[in-house]
Amino acid sequence: MISNNEEPQYVQPSIISFVKDLPNVCSLAGLACTILAIYFSILGVFYAAMIGMIWAVAFDWADGLVARRMKGRTGSDRIFGGQLDLVIDIVSYGVTPAVLLLSFGVFDPIFLPVAFIVLAASAIRLSYFSTFGLSDESKYTGLALDNNNIILVSIFLLESILPIGIFSVVLYASALGLAALNVSEIKTPKLSGNPRNVVLLACYTLGITAIYTWKILS
Repeated sequence: MISNNEEPQYVQPSIISFVKDLPNVCSLAGLACTILAIYFSILGVFYAAMIGMIWAVAFDWADGLVARRMKGRTGSDRIFGGQLDLVIDIVSYGVTPAVLLLSFGVFDPIFLPVAFIVLAASAIRLSYFSTFGLSDESKYTGLALDNNNIILVSIFLLESILPIGIFSVVLYASALGLAALNVSEIKTPKLSGNPRNVVLLACYTLGITAIYTWKILS
């Protein structure tokens, strides 16, 4: 006979059960955009890659906004979602820009150090945040990685304006500058936590998508 006082045993949820959590759906949608960005970068279809990169940011911001507004999420849901977000961030904001730089340089080995620095800075930045979180002022230490994509897709608009040699210098210098800011001691606000900023990003994403779609079709 089982006593009424006996506590029910904890049943560990299955791995796939976390996929139905809406914030995680947003995270995975962002990962899908990232895969497209990497794919088109390798093919050399850079305008399409830019669209994938900015939509990866949009879904990344959306998952945090959705998570904060959802009720009934368990501690495991929050921990899993946070870890999933970190893993996807290294791909979206580290691997993708690195592949973009290599592909734009026609995979010349001379660009490997630049790609490594960008990816290493992303890994170090995320590891630091995972360890220490936000600073006392509720700000990030170092430039948050999502800014890398936001800035790079804007810089790439110069590709059709500047001579290829000058633009290449601008692109690689900008990537190295962003990597330096990622691991710097500067304090930056958490932009994705403000609904107004989310609306601004949505408008920016739609605008960037329209511009690069027009460039692809023209």
